[in-house]
Amino acid sequence: MEIILKENVKGLGYKNDIVTVKDGYGRNFLIPYGKAVIASPSARKVLAENLRQQAHKLEKIKNDALALAEKINGLEAFTIAAKVSETGALYGSVNATNIADELAKVGVNVDAKNIDMVDAKTIGEHTATVNLHKDVTAEVKFNVVAEEA
Repeated sequence: MEIILKENVKGLGYKNDIVTVKDGYGRNFLIPYGKAVIASPSARKVLAENLRQQAHKLEKIKNDALALAEKINGLEAFTIAAKVSETGALYGSVNATNIADELAKVGVNVDAKNIDMVDAKTIGEHTATVNLHKDVTAEVKFNVVAEEA
């Protein structure tokens, strides 16, 4: 089944993409929750017209994402303090929410849902990827250190 996405769906595609999914996934999840519509010929024509009219807006959004990616890539590595056991293992983990909070402290507002990373469960250097646009990503480097008692 071919569908047109009405919003970004992680692992599937971005808004206005035409993707092929299994029939049950489309009929039972994507379409009822308003995340997609069936890619009929008339829906394709409407999508093409909308994209044509929004081309300059989309270009501005992409340029803003590129500028933000440049700003993020220019940042120095963050240092995040976490509670650590005597053996050096973290009591929790450093996740995307922690990275989003650190970015907000330097004036870069990013939704934690747009940050891809494996939760950091050890002390040391780690990297997270920030998805700003479907064509634009930035990498954030951070160090996890032991919290002072």
